[in-house]
Amino acid sequence: MIRVKILNQTKNTTIAQEAVAAYSPLTRIKGLLGKKTLKKHHALILKPCNSIHTFFMQFPIDALFVDKNKIVVALLPGLKPFCFSRAYFKAQCVIEMPAGTIAETATAVGDILAFV
Repeated sequence: MIRVKILNQTKNTTIAQEAVAAYSPLTRIKGLLGKKTLKKHHALILKPCNSIHTFFMQFPIDALFVDKNKIVVALLPGLKPFCFSRAYFKAQCVIEMPAGTIAETATAVGDILAFV
């Protein structure tokens, strides 16, 4: 499993200290299912991905939709369980984080991210 740190270069903030990458079809399908919570400063990167759902999840999440240039093209704060997003066709990956992360980091559409 690939683990990275996610930085918002535009705002000079850390979005996630530890992000796990889900690049295979099986890991993307499983996603956060079965987890009771997502720790603060942790995230899941789904790639390739341009839409998500929270069916059968037990907690709300924030989601960032990111294009091939690592620019945030859409964000969904506080996505509750049993919801789904629309497809953001410019997005190549989605970062799922604990609810409140977008507000805490002041992340906005157009921000540039770095994965280190």
